[in-house]
Amino acid sequence: MKIALIAGASGVIGSACAKALAEKGYALALQYNEHAKRAQALLSALSPHTPVVLLSADISREKDVSELFRGIESHLGRIDLLVNCAGIALPQRTLSEVSAEEMDRIYEVNVKGAMLLTRAAIPHLLQKEGGAIVHVSSMWGIIGGSCEAVYSASKGALNAFVKAMAKELAPSHIRVNAVAPGLVPSPMNRLLSKEDLEAFRADTPLGCLITPEQVAEAVCYLAEAEAVTGQILSVDGGIVI
Repeated sequence: MKIALIAGASGVIGSACAKALAEKGYALALQYNEHAKRAQALLSALSPHTPVVLLSADISREKDVSELFRGIESHLGRIDLLVNCAGIALPQRTLSEVSAEEMDRIYEVNVKGAMLLTRAAIPHLLQKEGGAIVHVSSMWGIIGGSCEAVYSASKGALNAFVKAMAKELAPSHIRVNAVAPGLVPSPMNRLLSKEDLEAFRADTPLGCLITPEQVAEAVCYLAEAEAVTGQILSVDGGIVI
């Protein structure tokens, strides 16, 4: 049985990815940081169907990430797949309204956290003689978003990291890709009004918002697409063409 680590499993995208991978027969390690009740509910829903372990960690801290992977290995074994859905955003603001401390925290989670997770996953995947890493990025990392400059910059850095690691790890048969969703209604963008969401839907070529399940479908594809690496797969209703 293949083993997948879902980082950020308590979020709507992480939860959808966990459910989709459980249906495909993966054993799951579910990482969360702040939302213990959501994570516990996901564990309860999935544990009757597949082996699952729930672990808390702050992915921006090297010690936490090291302990996370030790816990996974002791409970399940070495992973075949890393799915990094962990990420944070700020309320929409101009750059002049964002503090240096907020900039640091966005970078620590969205960029450094992705790097720490990837680095820790590599020995597992090398022992398996291959595997996959899928990061969840954003359309704003490709085209940038007004009043989302810091978040956009962090996701742009993540996209560059994905491409660099794909080149670095390809000789070891480890594939590295990312999914770049459009607007997914979630607690992360809870400050958007119904009118804001409808305006965004109207401006999307396919006339839709994106569901967590649609993102999970793309993640599952990249997890198993043996000839695909270094790609940023847009799931955004046609905004990035």
